[in-house]
Amino acid sequence: MEYRSAIDRLLSLVDHERTGIPNPRQKRIFDLRRMGAFLDRMGNPHKASKTVHVAGTKGKGSTAALCDAALRAAGYNTGFYSSPHLHSFRERIRVNSQPVSEAEFSGLVEQLWPVQEWIGQHTELGNITLFEFMTGMAFQCFAERQSDFQVIEVGLGGRLDATNVVDPDVCVITPVSRDHTAILGDSIAEIAFEKAGIIKPRKPVVVAPQVPEARKVILETCLERSATPVQVGKDVTWKAGSSSIEGQCLTVTGQSGEYRLRMPLLGKHQLDNAAAAVGALECLMSQGHSISGEAIQRGFESVVWPCRMEVLGRDPLVIADGAHNDDSVNALLDAIASYLDYKRLFLVVGFSRDKSVNDMVGRLAEAGPVVFACRSRHPRSTPPKQIVDLFQGNSVEAFEAGSTADALAQAKQVAGEGDLILVTGSLFVAAEAREYMLGIEPEVYPDLLPPDLR
Repeated sequence: MEYRSAIDRLLSLVDHERTGIPNPRQKRIFDLRRMGAFLDRMGNPHKASKTVHVAGTKGKGSTAALCDAALRAAGYNTGFYSSPHLHSFRERIRVNSQPVSEAEFSGLVEQLWPVQEWIGQHTELGNITLFEFMTGMAFQCFAERQSDFQVIEVGLGGRLDATNVVDPDVCVITPVSRDHTAILGDSIAEIAFEKAGIIKPRKPVVVAPQVPEARKVILETCLERSATPVQVGKDVTWKAGSSSIEGQCLTVTGQSGEYRLRMPLLGKHQLDNAAAAVGALECLMSQGHSISGEAIQRGFESVVWPCRMEVLGRDPLVIADGAHNDDSVNALLDAIASYLDYKRLFLVVGFSRDKSVNDMVGRLAEAGPVVFACRSRHPRSTPPKQIVDLFQGNSVEAFEAGSTADALAQAKQVAGEGDLILVTGSLFVAAEAREYMLGIEPEVYPDLLPPDLR
């Protein structure tokens, strides 16, 4: 099967990432029976590797990437499953920290397509969704590649997420905040309950710093399931070191030792993520797996996780960050104030319409930027005119730019030496900035584009 044909097949499946869930009540039909039947028909490949399972609202991708990089540096064969992708579906399934090839990706689609058809035709469980299918692809790939470890990032929530079929050797729950409220619940406690759904009986759980409402729910779940919590800030602590535009140093004190680390990821929130990753790696060490402090050092230093305060240009300084809720925007603005020196701030900004756009605009407006509003190719992107109106309503100078590339080009025309162009509001906008700045050829799906971008 050709790669493009494989992608076309995938896109024929129901994709809630792009379409959203039109009726919040639809969440009630989600359970893991269909995913379980799919995997059972495949021979249960998800049971073939030791597993690190990572959930949370903020920082789960960075934490998972750090775990994967350290395990790879320790000499293990690793699989890493994450979502969404930036430029290519292949990024979601990594083997030894690298995206699978087009040929391997296509082969997995061809191999598993009859299985998903069988589920739809011979059970009453409904049709396999795109996310479920790709989750199955990842497990199959990691089993065939004989991965020693698989690092699995939750897609949405935790309790009913398609990845929650694994029996993890360690779970990680990164900071919980309000996001996807129509699906996960309106309160922090409700959302934390969904995230805590990945906790398994008698298994260790690394708990990143949480607001009290979330921490209470998570720790109560640990107690109910006799799971051992390892808390960042209590059992694992960190101390910040030097930092520059190239990255930052820190010292993490865990339950098994002290680690002097450097990583290219910027922001105080990344220090919490690094400590959570160390906590997870120490849990694996306590189970008899050989992971040296040197391997953790090498892995963290070499980690690649784009669009998280990523430097895309130097003159003027261009940084892309996929912050997409108000808490993430707060962390981003705190980080640029702490880590960067700049004169004027120019924002290239676009949002998904199902996010807390008003809250994000209000917080970004406080930074006193000049705004170039854009929209990504994602079908759920907000029209730039709406963004301009919101910023102008907050007394901020804002211009309608259209595409992300157009917005960046306009910002670069007016930004001078010492100024900062910050691309944010959506991971999809940040990804398109990478494509424009670094000359990356993306996968474009014309039928899924917003009508005005086709």
